[in-house]
Amino acid sequence: MEQMLIYFTLGCAALAILYGVITRKSILALPAGTEKMQEIASAIEEGAKAYMNRQYTTIAVTAVVLAITLFVAYMMINKGMLFASFMTGGFLMGAILSGLAGYVGMFVSVKANVRTAEAARSGMAAALSVAFKGGAITGMLVVGLALAGVTLFYVLAKSYEGMIPTLAGVAFGSSLISVFARLGGGIFTKAADVGADLVGKIEAGIPEDDPRNPGVIADNVGDNVGDCAGMAADLFETYAVTIVASMLLGHLLFAGNSLAILYPLVLSGAAIIASIIGTYFVKVGADNNPMKALYKGFYVATALTTFAIFAVTNLLLPEGLTQGATVISNLNLNISALVGIVVTLGSVWITDYYTSTEYGPVRYVAKASETGHGTNVIAGLAVGMKATALPVILICFGILASFMVGNLYGVGIAAVAMVSMAGIVIALDAFGPITDNAGGIAEMAEMDPEVRKITDPLDAVGNTTKAVTKGYAIGSAGLAAIVLFSSYVMDLNSAAIEAGNTALASMESLKALFSLSDPFVLVGLFIGGLIPYLFGAFAMEAVGKAAGSVVEEVRRQFREMPGIMAGTQKPDYARCVDIVTASALKEMMIPAVLPVAVPIILLLLGKTFDMNQFAAVKMIGGLLVGSIVTGLFVGISMTSGGGAWDNAKKYIEDGNCGGKGSFAHQAAITGDTVGDPYKDTAGPAINPVIKILNLVALLLVPFLVS
Repeated sequence: MEQMLIYFTLGCAALAILYGVITRKSILALPAGTEKMQEIASAIEEGAKAYMNRQYTTIAVTAVVLAITLFVAYMMINKGMLFASFMTGGFLMGAILSGLAGYVGMFVSVKANVRTAEAARSGMAAALSVAFKGGAITGMLVVGLALAGVTLFYVLAKSYEGMIPTLAGVAFGSSLISVFARLGGGIFTKAADVGADLVGKIEAGIPEDDPRNPGVIADNVGDNVGDCAGMAADLFETYAVTIVASMLLGHLLFAGNSLAILYPLVLSGAAIIASIIGTYFVKVGADNNPMKALYKGFYVATALTTFAIFAVTNLLLPEGLTQGATVISNLNLNISALVGIVVTLGSVWITDYYTSTEYGPVRYVAKASETGHGTNVIAGLAVGMKATALPVILICFGILASFMVGNLYGVGIAAVAMVSMAGIVIALDAFGPITDNAGGIAEMAEMDPEVRKITDPLDAVGNTTKAVTKGYAIGSAGLAAIVLFSSYVMDLNSAAIEAGNTALASMESLKALFSLSDPFVLVGLFIGGLIPYLFGAFAMEAVGKAAGSVVEEVRRQFREMPGIMAGTQKPDYARCVDIVTASALKEMMIPAVLPVAVPIILLLLGKTFDMNQFAAVKMIGGLLVGSIVTGLFVGISMTSGGGAWDNAKKYIEDGNCGGKGSFAHQAAITGDTVGDPYKDTAGPAINPVIKILNLVALLLVPFLVS
């Protein structure tokens, strides 16, 4: 039975990869447009590849140093050569696969963008089809790689006694690369976007993506390395970490029952089949509405995933799971999974409401733009803050409902049900930057204005789907982080028993340590609550510094090369690409290392000063909870608020509130300038930060009990 389930899971992963390979071939077979279009697309692709190569070279050095540190540290506390090798190998495997997911995202988007622009000549249906297929390639390859990687490592780890906990190494490797890719790509894309817009739109009065703007190629490169590559690595991490966390929880709660460990893998595999089927339902109807077309595919995939989850649960665990006093019935497992699906749908609907041009929040920001830049910024901040309420209430519902019916394992299964939809959700997300690039290519290649009438609405829809994906990722991070924190407590107990630490060997006494009246727990809560704010500040500052450099360079070229505006001289696009590349690589290091360093510092602090026998255990426990709470609020506020600012600008550009060139439009550009690093740099990167903190805590457990 176990062998068959592993074959099934690997088969589903292979199917996802095969879908990506075949669809990629069909995309590349499509016409790539005129020679000028191909020249522009080639420049974007060259810039994206150059940045990705430099970024991953930098990350590789960090990963190797951390891998050596992991190996040496586990050897020092006598965990043995085998355990240290598995943990280090898992870390490297997760890091390599996460990096590969980022490359997949970048490579697909730079091939699909120009073909989407060319397809737009034939109308909305053709352009949407190409852009969505490009996104679906990324989505299916990401989940296929993640599921195959986790499954294969589990098979290897299970062959040796005591190695299943080293699955945490795979999760840690994928999270670390994710935060670097998300942050570095986010700094690049938003620095280029903000710098180009501030000078081009406001000072020079030229349209977005105008070929006379020296920053325009860097802007389009950024869409690929940030919104596609960074997003792919981020969702790979979300998918892999959630599955691993649930598997570890199953291992701890139902010792010796391999079905409790395999269940999350099989659920994820079945959902891949449902997502692939859903992609074939994305077609524009008679109303020519692209959002309806995208959501039709998503809802079909959701319905099929729900059916698949029930089928898997009933076939695999007809009697549920039992271990001592812990009993979870088949019905309760199904309900837990259904809760995850409900939270997913709720996250999509809520984020759509706050970021779509069809609803009140975005139109409120647009209306506020009529009275000035300040009122636009005030309105955008207010929308971002209000946008946290419903998602947090929804997550609270998800945690309580799944816990009441399925205990901690039920929360884990709810989280797995959420991320099992990642394939189709990533397709919706990657659709956005592809259409954004398509519009840029159409403008720079001076294609027929009718093409922009196709790509611009698709781009606006893409802004909403990108925001939806970020809300989905942060929501799933909330559930996954609770599971990881529970694993931290249970792992402490198991490690204490193994190490002969009688003070921590009792689960009751261990839970009693995390009292809110304990100053060490409170210190941990405060530090954990600080990290998302501090991380967000570093990320925003990084974009500001890099964007300032782009502004100076664009101004210099306009000033020293007057032929640019006259159309007789070609801008130096490469210079702007070089500026943001160097800045992004430099500025990403400190904030990316922050979530790794802080738990280690607290461990050393507690051990060095021996303020209290359990000071480090308590402070790290508080750190995890504090980061989860504030991270959810900061992440949701930034991503939803930024999406509202961006689409308010597009709503005005569609002829509302004065239209393009109006005072309201200028104010909306300012708001979008603030919202861009909010939604595409700082906000989404908080998702992996929360999970890195939790995973580092898991890795530190042997050191805490020794």
